Parts: sequence; structure tokens; C-alpha cells
Amino acid sequence: MTSFISAWIWSERFWLPENVTWADLEHPPPGVEYPRLWDMLYAFPLAAVVYFLRLLFERLVAKPCAHILQIQAGVPRQAQPNAILERLYQSKASPDEKQLEGLSKQLDWDVRKIQRWFRVRRNQDRPSTQKKFCESMWRFTFYLAIFIYGINHLWSTSWMWDTRECWQNYPFQPLSPEQHSYYLVELAFYWSLMFSQFIDIKRKDFMIMLVHHLATILLITFSYGNNMIRAGSMVMCVHDASDIFLEAAKMANYAKYQRLCDGLFVLFSISFFICRLVIFPFWIIHSVLVESWEIAGPYRAWWLLNGLLLVLQCLHIIWFYLIMGIAIKAIFRGKVVKDNRSDVESSSEEEICSSTDPSRNQTLKGSSRTSNLNGEAHDH
Repeated sequence: MTSFISAWIWSERFWLPENVTWADLEHPPPGVEYPRLWDMLYAFPLAAVVYFLRLLFERLVAKPCAHILQIQAGVPRQAQPNAILERLYQSKASPDEKQLEGLSKQLDWDVRKIQRWFRVRRNQDRPSTQKKFCESMWRFTFYLAIFIYGINHLWSTSWMWDTRECWQNYPFQPLSPEQHSYYLVELAFYWSLMFSQFIDIKRKDFMIMLVHHLATILLITFSYGNNMIRAGSMVMCVHDASDIFLEAAKMANYAKYQRLCDGLFVLFSISFFICRLVIFPFWIIHSVLVESWEIAGPYRAWWLLNGLLLVLQCLHIIWFYLIMGIAIKAIFRGKVVKDNRSDVESSSEEEICSSTDPSRNQTLKGSSRTSNLNGEAHDH
């Protein structure tokens, strides 16, 4: 049974073009290396190293920077100990009206007092501005470093300038050490992000980000196993480029440099449009969809990977529509709106209204005079 399931999952008819087998990729000519799927296992120990580096970076670099910028950690007000409310909070952080009325009768508390207890308790679990600044500074540093590494490698390749080269003699294309390192580090970073979700303070978009990280990991892993590394490298590089400006804008907002934040967010909007609505569809997807068909021909996994890229492009269009709304407010109203995932609740209305944002709320935390932002950050 196990061998049957394994053969079904790793079917050569599904994952590889006609007349190509896994054995062909496992035994390259002398002096040539092809991607081997089990190379991706090295990403697990490397992910632990990346997470350890993140902890060191946040403690030794980001936190001192936060102190210099006078971003304080802050100590949230502690909720009054109550076993009944705490037990309900663990299963439902925002009880509905019926539950509030039941608790009011059970505890002989006023409904508004119970609402205030839940508001204070939720605030206890929200990361401080300093912690979010440190997280953004870590991601900004990683995206900047990996983008510089990626673009430095791609700039000297022939397939960046002539995308038809991505499919010449496919899948028998040699793997360079730079490509191997690029893929391995990106994959390790996303494994570290996924694992850290279970360690860090849990946020509203936990499930959304978990699904996103899993999808990203699967795309990176299978594009490596299929030796679509040339096109895959360009996809990763294009996505990292705009994320740099988003994380920089978030840091500026946490530091309360509102004008700088607004300017960086506009730059993020421009880079998002160029990278994900121009270069990605008309340069990369065109190559994967049209040029690969002409040169290498379609096969079953080809349909799957192209379908995922087209779905991603549809998401880019939706996200850009949301981002433009924020950018227009930043230009004409002089402010960028805040991160709805983890802000401290301060009004009585927020005691009742705690709906989850449908889009990826990888966005900016602003002052209390601002409204909600629907943004995007890690959607490779």
C-alpha cells in the first residue's frame, strides 16, 4: 500500500515531461548537477538556524534601534483573574451577545464589564509596537539581502533577458551553486516563518498565513524538483522586491515617522504594480505559459503550476485594488492606515466589533486617528 501511494504521488507521468524519468535527473552527465528533491531536506536544519538568527537580530540589532527611535515595549493592563472568563477566552476571544448575557447572569457582572474584561484580555495577547517593529526590521533585512543576492545572480544570466532560455533543453538544465543556495535559503525562511507562528503570539490571520506559507513552500519545493528553477528564481526575486518597501513603511509607521511612512507606502504601491502587475504577468507568466508550451510542450504538472501562477496573479489584482485605496488616502489625506491584526483596542465599539480581515493584513500600524488597512506582504 505504501509503495502504491508513493508511486501515485511521485508519478513520472504527472510531474515530468514525456520520455523523462526521475532516474534521468538523478544521474546527470559528469560535471553537471541537476536538482534532487531530497536536497530540500537541508531546509529544515537551516530553518532552525534562520530562526535563531532572527532571535539574535531582534535582540542585538532591532531592539537597540527601537530604543534609539523611542519605541517602547509597553506593559499591557492585566485582566482581572477569572477562571470562567479565561476558559471561554481560550476557545472564543470575542463572545457573542448571547454568551455575554449568559455570563452576566452567571457572574452577576454588568455586560459592559464583561466586554471590558475581554478587551483587556485580548490586548494582553497582542504584540507591542516594539515587538512588531523588531519583526518588520528582521523581514526588511532578509528581503533586502535575499533580493540583492537574487538580482546579482540573475543579472548575469542569459534567461533573465531572454526568457525562452528558461525552456531550452528543459528539464536537463544544470543547477548552479547560486541557484541551489537561493532556493534553499528562501525555503528555509518560509519554514521558519511557519514554525514561528506556533511560537509567537497568535494573531487574527493565523490560518490565512499558515495556508499561505504552506502554499509557498509547496511551490518552491515542486518547482525545484521539476527543475523549473530558472523561472522560479525570477518569481521569487520579483516578489521580494516590493516586500522591501512594505516592511520599511511599517517600520516608519511604528516609529511614528508618518511622512516617511506615507512616502514608502507609495513607493511600495508603485513597486508592487511594476513587479506584480507588469513584470510578473507579461514577462514571467508569459514565458511559463506560452514559451514553455512552444519549446518543451505541456504535461500534467505544467497545467497545475500554471494554474497556481494564474490564481496568484488574480490575487495580485485584488490586492493592488486594496493597496491603491490606501495609497490614495496617503496622498490626499496625508496618512497611511493601521494594522488591524494586532492593534490595542481602545474604544467601546471594538469590544463588540472584532471581525477578521478577509485579505492578508500584512500592513501598517498607525495612530488612533487612522482607519483599517488591507495589505499584502508574503505571497510568493
